[in-house]
Amino acid sequence: MKRRNFIQSIAAGSSMLATDPEISKKAILEEEPEIKSEPEVITADVVIAGGGLGGCAAALAALRNNLSVILTEETDWIGGQVSQQGVPPDEHQWIETHGAPKAYRDFRNAIREYYIRNYPLTEAAKNSKYLNPGNGSVSKLCHEPKVAVSVLTDMLAPYISRGKLTLLLEHKPVSAEVNGNKVKLLHVLNKRSKQQVKLTAPYFVDATELGDLLPITGTEFVTGAEAKSETNELHAPEKANPENNQAFTICFAMDYRYGENHVIEKPAEYDFWKNFIPEMTSPWSGKLLSLSYSNPKTLEPKELAFHPEGINTGDKLNLWNYRRIISKDNFTIGSYESDITIVNWPQNDYFLGNLIGASEKEFARHVERGKQLSLSLLYWLQTEAPRPDGGKGWPGIRFRKDIMGTSDGFAKYPYVRESRRIKAVFTIKEEHVGAANRAMITGKETGNKAAEFYDSVGIGYYHIDLHPSTGKDNYIDFASLPFQIPLGALLPIRMENLLPANKNIGTTHLTNGCYRLHPVEWSIGEAVGLLVKYATEKKVIPQVVRENKTLLEGFQGFLEGEGVELAWGE
Repeated sequence: MKRRNFIQSIAAGSSMLATDPEISKKAILEEEPEIKSEPEVITADVVIAGGGLGGCAAALAALRNNLSVILTEETDWIGGQVSQQGVPPDEHQWIETHGAPKAYRDFRNAIREYYIRNYPLTEAAKNSKYLNPGNGSVSKLCHEPKVAVSVLTDMLAPYISRGKLTLLLEHKPVSAEVNGNKVKLLHVLNKRSKQQVKLTAPYFVDATELGDLLPITGTEFVTGAEAKSETNELHAPEKANPENNQAFTICFAMDYRYGENHVIEKPAEYDFWKNFIPEMTSPWSGKLLSLSYSNPKTLEPKELAFHPEGINTGDKLNLWNYRRIISKDNFTIGSYESDITIVNWPQNDYFLGNLIGASEKEFARHVERGKQLSLSLLYWLQTEAPRPDGGKGWPGIRFRKDIMGTSDGFAKYPYVRESRRIKAVFTIKEEHVGAANRAMITGKETGNKAAEFYDSVGIGYYHIDLHPSTGKDNYIDFASLPFQIPLGALLPIRMENLLPANKNIGTTHLTNGCYRLHPVEWSIGEAVGLLVKYATEKKVIPQVVRENKTLLEGFQGFLEGEGVELAWGE
């Protein structure tokens, strides 16, 4: 018997050793020396590392244009921030009709159709023009993470069946082979088997959450905050700090069972987090675990509310409703005993350590502490949060461990707000999209517009929203303007066949704050997937597409034909 077959028998629960005492495990293992096979090599037209919204959008754009794709994902869920990180979409107010590619709106419609097809909705909810399963206040489409996974999987399934897409879940990029300005090969590690696979293609796309391909390919990148002397941005600090990155959050879900007791065991770090007062350059409102925080726009103390029955709390935001993904009122009586809500609040933002550039051990330590913070917040809500009747705690709050698809109940990956960013051919600065900074340049206090980019490959909008950071910055939150996505921000200054498709494009620390949200990430990914097709067809590198007026106009026409909007209307 060969070694491989013996191990397979053991894994399958074979009783061979018990029934044949003459054969020892040692003898079988020594019968044939182990032969280490070379890593499998897989080839496609484009390799996309990272299965978040940008990665999925890039893959779908390339696939529907008949390119072959290898898509890798570090976790076992595709969808990135909308699924594995547990964050319902953060979107602008026009999203239902415009301001994102057709493919993104198709994805959103498919989410709604999934609920209509599979869930016991009330007639009113089923017939609602814009069904919002959770009726969450943060978005017009608050839904369960697993529904996003199902919808995206369905969208990719035909290409997997046809052999055009190779989807490698639980595979992490570990190293690369580079020749001059081109990536030749990417090594990815199967996290289960610990075996490596070699991936080759003419093009590589970094759609990872932290820009993981940039350091391993030698692609020039920046991190953290730039100094005002570098960018001349109105809100930039005087001194640069490459280690100053926004907080990440370990999200989780909960529901509420009136009259029941679901109080968890006191978390190991609860005493620390219960008494923790953030030390910021601008004072925080008090303890982190409380119902007050710094108003993001003014930094003055702001009071919040919390009531797990979703009741109206007046002019104070009820955090229960904020990221609610199931509103029981949308479903037939008896379907749900409670709403279900996602906890991604100021109180569980973790800013005591950096994930970017962290060693594997440091990464795990910060994630574990982030989980302890979230667990402490849950325990605080159950035992000490103030109630309207003057009491403390809501013991009926139940930790919904099943929602995130993990054994511990937390999201599969931290909600990441900031990444490594390529040194790009063109960098988007506050002067291009910030309302106040634009007013200074144009001299117009009202009716101002974001900068117009001749090389636009998409549009988006969100206010510039930076959460508390590892550099002890409090919130940085101010108005931006509906903006375009310039092709130059998607092009590295040197590398010819590596493109970004997540939060790793050519923004600054500040402008990342409005280019990092769900629909913009999708738009970036879609533009990149279509760019790979166009550059391949024209037999030029992507930089030439931008430099050549005829090629650029042709590419923009191609984008519009694919349902990509390039400019905001009047």
